[in-house]
Amino acid sequence: MTQVDVLVVGAGPAGSTAAERLAGLGHTVLVIEEHGRVGYPVQCAGLVSRRVLDLAKTPQVVRRPVHGASVFSPNLKSISFRAPEPRAFVIDRAGLDIALADRAAKAGAVFETETRFDGLMGTPNGTVRARVTRQGTSLGEIEAKLIVGADGVASAVARAFRLRRPVEILPAFEAEFPESPGDPDLVEVYVGNTISPGLFGWWIPDGAGGARVGVAASANGTSARVYYEHLLTHIGRRFGQPLRNATGYLVSGIPIGTVPRISGPRVVLVGDAAAQAKPLSGGGIFTGMRAAELASEVVHAALVDDDLSAARLSRYDEAWRREFGDEFDKAQYLRRLFLKFTDAELDAILEALKDAGTTETIVAFGDIDFPTHVVRRLLRQSPSLLRLLPKAVGALWGGEERRVPDLDFVSERAHQ
Repeated sequence: MTQVDVLVVGAGPAGSTAAERLAGLGHTVLVIEEHGRVGYPVQCAGLVSRRVLDLAKTPQVVRRPVHGASVFSPNLKSISFRAPEPRAFVIDRAGLDIALADRAAKAGAVFETETRFDGLMGTPNGTVRARVTRQGTSLGEIEAKLIVGADGVASAVARAFRLRRPVEILPAFEAEFPESPGDPDLVEVYVGNTISPGLFGWWIPDGAGGARVGVAASANGTSARVYYEHLLTHIGRRFGQPLRNATGYLVSGIPIGTVPRISGPRVVLVGDAAAQAKPLSGGGIFTGMRAAELASEVVHAALVDDDLSAARLSRYDEAWRREFGDEFDKAQYLRRLFLKFTDAELDAILEALKDAGTTETIVAFGDIDFPTHVVRRLLRQSPSLLRLLPKAVGALWGGEERRVPDLDFVSERAHQ
């Protein structure tokens, strides 16, 4: 039976970040990944902020920087903004996972693929014993002082430790197209209840003349694939020609909501397993990696002191709330408001955003990791938007405006 200090379940960005940090601090770490290859199947669209590149230290995974976005209403009205510096980066998503796993391995973490966490066997001798299945058939046990659950939206670790309550899961469907018209310097976002109720659709340039096109929508009895087909029709009308010959598809789920606890005795959850996806965008790479850093700091100290109790590990919950709680609470409130809008109201909101100066505000303060801060400024600036969103005032103006982590822009040349 394998014995380690820390068992990490899941080799995505959050899991590998935790593994790298803890192995680098001298702990024995085993990472198990249920799939045969780290990074596959690809789990998301791969549009990230500069913060992800700073955390990952992997500029080589960048396929293309983008400088802005166009947002389209249900009737294809739009507002666009473009900044002089990159505002986001299209990355090789599988390449990011592989690079982070390589860093963790170099720090001393051991990886096992085709190994699935199947539950707990018990807690002998002050440890936890995990039951695993290797290569689909071989049963095994792994004994660890602590388990890091980084196993995604349907986390088996969270279920085993009874940490999770139901959160909303947004089904997502995406395809890659080798050729696509559109501005390769901008991301396109499509909103509307016939296109993407609950979130939005997207067109993301892939840096090679093609695009990633997808949608995430509320699970209301209509599949994400159906909404994706609606989006393709919508985009075809916008471009004046249909997109053809998709080369690959991605089906996934995005957790939206919060869980009461992301730690317990001898366990911490990170990434989608802890529902750490951003409520207004569904993105979770930055928040998951940062959560893994916060968790690793708490876990390291707890291992050194030989105190892996729920009370001690709850310091991770507290650190997460200090850094992201305010943003997530406000974003959750804003999302609940937007879910109530009709398509006509969404059209009106985009028209209101065309008021003088709003695009300059978006360029100056837009931040895909902390979007509520630019919404707050736009409400102060635009009387017409304020009339459309009066309930947002209380949610966004209560308390002092918090400073978000710095977003240091880099030259486009450095990441091409």
